[in-house]
Amino acid sequence: MTPYSPYKGKSGIKRIFNATGYSLAGFKATFSHEAAFRQVLLLNLILIPISFSVDVSALEQALMVAVCLLAIIVELFNSAIEAVVDRISLEKHQLSKNAKDMGSAAQFVSLAIIFFTWMIILFR
Repeated sequence: MTPYSPYKGKSGIKRIFNATGYSLAGFKATFSHEAAFRQVLLLNLILIPISFSVDVSALEQALMVAVCLLAIIVELFNSAIEAVVDRISLEKHQLSKNAKDMGSAAQFVSLAIIFFTWMIILFR
């Protein structure tokens, strides 16, 4: 079977090691170049420990942590979208603006999910 991409040829344990390296490089690049990612990490460094100190059920605590981690995932995708758009062209174009605005909107929704989840759990 011919691989779809020459970069997709690895399999087994070698692929897992490569994927781990790529993931760590992605975290490093995002942390180095994206202030929003650092802000979301700071938010998580504040909220996740707080989730362990409030009197809620284990399920509610897990939900509080999960929604915080969701914001990290969304910011990684948002940063990736921005990087690809900028790689293609720095010229102002409506489709580029739309793509970046949509990524920003996704991050806004993830932060709203954190807020409302925490409010519902803490003030039920």
